[in-house]
Amino acid sequence: MKTLIHHGHSTGPNPFKVAVLLELLKLPYETRLWDLGDGENGIKGPHLTKLNENGRVPVLEDPNTGIIAWESMAVINYLLRTYDTTYTLHPSPTAASPQDLIDYDKWTSFLITTLGPMMGQLNWFTHYHHAKNEDARQRYEEQAMRCFEVLNGQLAKSGGKSVLPGGFSAVDLRCYCWCRQWEFAGLDLAGLEWVRRWLEGVGGMEVVRKAYDEVPRARRGVDCL
Repeated sequence: MKTLIHHGHSTGPNPFKVAVLLELLKLPYETRLWDLGDGENGIKGPHLTKLNENGRVPVLEDPNTGIIAWESMAVINYLLRTYDTTYTLHPSPTAASPQDLIDYDKWTSFLITTLGPMMGQLNWFTHYHHAKNEDARQRYEEQAMRCFEVLNGQLAKSGGKSVLPGGFSAVDLRCYCWCRQWEFAGLDLAGLEWVRRWLEGVGGMEVVRKAYDEVPRARRGVDCL
C-alpha cells in the first residue's frame, strides 16, 4: 500500500482526529505540517490551497485511490468508508439497527455543529481575539459547559467508557480531540465525572498517545515538495 499524506498543523484539534484514525486503521501515512497565514508554508499559501481551496487543514491525499479530501468530517468519513471494512469504528449500514445508525449520526452531528464550534469560539475569545470581549467569551464558555454536561449524561450510560453504549467508535475520537482542550479553554470539569473518566481512558490509548506525540514533530509542508 502507498503512503497516505496527511496535511495538518499542531495547534487545532481537527488534524489530530485524522492522525488518530490513521493509527487506528493501521494505515501508512506521513504528516506534513503547515503554519497559519498565507506565507509559503501557510495554510492559505500557494501550495496548500492547490489541494484545499478553502485554505484549511486537515487535508488528506490518498495515492491508492487518487482521492483528495478536506474538512475533518469528510476526511474521516472517507477513511471509514474505504478502510474500515469490518465496521469496527462505525456502524454497518446494512447490519446495524436503524437506532444505532441514528445514534452514530446524531452524536457525530452534535460534535460537528455544537460542541466543536462552541469550543473553537471559546478558545478564540480566550486566547486569540485582538481585543478583550468578555461578553463573547462568557457566552461561549457557558455554551461549551452545557455541551460538556450533555456529553457527561450520555457517557454515564457506558460508565464513562464511550459516547455510544456499544463501545469505542469514531464518535469518541471526533469528540475527544476537542474535549481534551478543556484546560486550555479554561473550563472546570468539577461534577463531570464521566467526562473525566472518558478523557483519561481515550487519552491513555497507545494510538492516541502516538498521534499526539508524532504529529508536532512532522516536517514542514514546503520541505516535502
